[in-house]
Amino acid sequence: MKAIIVLLILAGSIAGGVYYWRKNQDAPNEKIAQVTKAKAERGPIMLDVASTGRVIANLDVDIKCKASGRVVTLPYDVSDAVASGTLLMELDPVDENRAVRQAEVGLQASQARLAQSKQNLVLAERVVETDKKRNEATLKSAEARAADARAKADRMKMLLEKKLASPEEYETAATAAVQATTDLEGTRVKLEELETQEMALELKRQDVRLADTEVETDQIALSNTLQRLRDTRVYAPLEGVVAARNVQIGQIIASGVSNVGGGTSLMTLSDLAHIYILASVDESDIGKVAVGQPAMVTADAFPSVTFAGKVIRIATRGAAVSNVVTFEVKIEVTSENKKMLKPEMTANVQVIAADKKDALLIPAEAVSRRRGQPTVLVQKDDGSTETRPVEVGINDGFRAEILAGLTDGETVLARRGETESRWRRGGPGGPGGPGGPMGGAGRMMMMGGGGRGGGGRGR
Repeated sequence: MKAIIVLLILAGSIAGGVYYWRKNQDAPNEKIAQVTKAKAERGPIMLDVASTGRVIANLDVDIKCKASGRVVTLPYDVSDAVASGTLLMELDPVDENRAVRQAEVGLQASQARLAQSKQNLVLAERVVETDKKRNEATLKSAEARAADARAKADRMKMLLEKKLASPEEYETAATAAVQATTDLEGTRVKLEELETQEMALELKRQDVRLADTEVETDQIALSNTLQRLRDTRVYAPLEGVVAARNVQIGQIIASGVSNVGGGTSLMTLSDLAHIYILASVDESDIGKVAVGQPAMVTADAFPSVTFAGKVIRIATRGAAVSNVVTFEVKIEVTSENKKMLKPEMTANVQVIAADKKDALLIPAEAVSRRRGQPTVLVQKDDGSTETRPVEVGINDGFRAEILAGLTDGETVLARRGETESRWRRGGPGGPGGPGGPMGGAGRMMMMGGGGRGGGGRGR
């Protein structure tokens, strides 16, 4: 019997201990689960999307040389500022100077051959013209002599028939007529030979054209060698800063044009006239970001300095890394101190998604939802309460903006129970938990909250 009593007492002690332990475990929530009063008051509130990114320059240009050779001049080093058109590097030009001289000599020779061909053509044309005039005159004279000789022979024939001339006289006249005709034919043959000479003139004209083509070819060759000589010098294509220098004086470099591997990279010029931040924004927050929104930028190198900026581009397509989708947002740094930022620095970015200076604010935990409609519990002057639907604007996790349904000065009741513990502990639905408004890369910040929530700044 005593054993049974002892067992009952022991079981009761255990049950009491378990009850006391459970009660203590629930005690913190009971302390939190309390009703507080708050008045709807006007003040500033801000919603921001926070992310990290890297600093980039406006433009990075990889400088290469079209020519190959040994570096003899390299006046700039890393971090030196250069103006557009400044000499960045020079190769030893001895080989190219020799090639230019050779091309000049070749051009002079072809120009001389062209001049000689033109002179030969002029002389040949003059000879043909002179021979043509001479033969034309000779032809006229031969035609006249032949006609006169034939006439004399015909008269002698008539006189011979009338016994007024001797056969010897007729034969002499006939022979003279035949000789005159032969001379006429010879003159005509010479004129036909002139046509052959005129055809030979066309060959000389072709020689002139060929010589002219050789001159043009040699001019192009000279132009190419001069360009190769100019290519031994590399000038800055833009104003910027030397971000990297990959060669030294005396080094042999390969051409960036003729080399299969792309040639030797001499240096990198960065245009720092504009500074940008490439930030990765979580897909859950990208809907809050728009082009033109202001942003605040900080860098670990300058913890007490804030840089102003604005969103200028949002990537159309996201990038998935480890099942997390982010979108690239490009932010231009607009403040005058932007030159303090260096390319590839890590930057912290806060994009101001919404900012109001005079909003009607109540504690965020005072807002509840009934059938999908936001409501608040309003305490009237007589002490009674009323559940009233409202229209909610910005909600930073600590305070909520009321667009309609409340007036300035009205009192609302907020139960600091499970809702608050979720926000504070970062549980599901809370600002620091998965799916909460402060989760992921985005954080919401309240102006006038007087505290720091989820990494946001209160003012």
